[in-house]
Amino acid sequence: MGLTVLIVVVAIIAVVVIALVVMYNGLVRARLRVDEAWSQIDVQLKRRHDLIPNLVNAVRGYMDFEQATLTTVTNARAAAVSAGAQGPAAAAAAENVLTGALRSLFAVVENYPELKANENVLALQEELTTTENRISFARQHYNATTRDYNTAIATFPNALLAGQFGFTARDFFEAEPGAEAVPEVRLR
Repeated sequence: MGLTVLIVVVAIIAVVVIALVVMYNGLVRARLRVDEAWSQIDVQLKRRHDLIPNLVNAVRGYMDFEQATLTTVTNARAAAVSAGAQGPAAAAAAENVLTGALRSLFAVVENYPELKANENVLALQEELTTTENRISFARQHYNATTRDYNTAIATFPNALLAGQFGFTARDFFEAEPGAEAVPEVRLR
């Protein structure tokens, strides 16, 4: 009977250890999916940041009297670039400011008929629109994986293990209301 009890105890310990390993590995996989999703957003944001100086340069010659608008866009871009390293909440806030600055720029562009015929501006606007769509899709994916991860670390029995191994909730990438709409510019 002593050997049977020992086998049962060892089997229970083995099951508990295996369960802990499976839960830990599941949390690690969920955290890595969030990191991967954030990387996808970061790639698209960098693409957006790279397009903006080209757009500013393309319209600068036509918009001599609108330097304040161009400066606002340039400053918002710089703030967005530096905010990217501060995490999703800071990046989202800076990107929302940049989106507003771009909307102002596009509104001003409407007042310049020469720009409506400029193929460089049209191409850059199309690239920016495509990038905005990619950012939107990446944000949705990131927020979905963040929701799944945050749920996983907050639910039983994972919650017992998550805090012990440093799994903490992640921030969502929140866009300001209306920011999900791509800035519309009619240059033709």
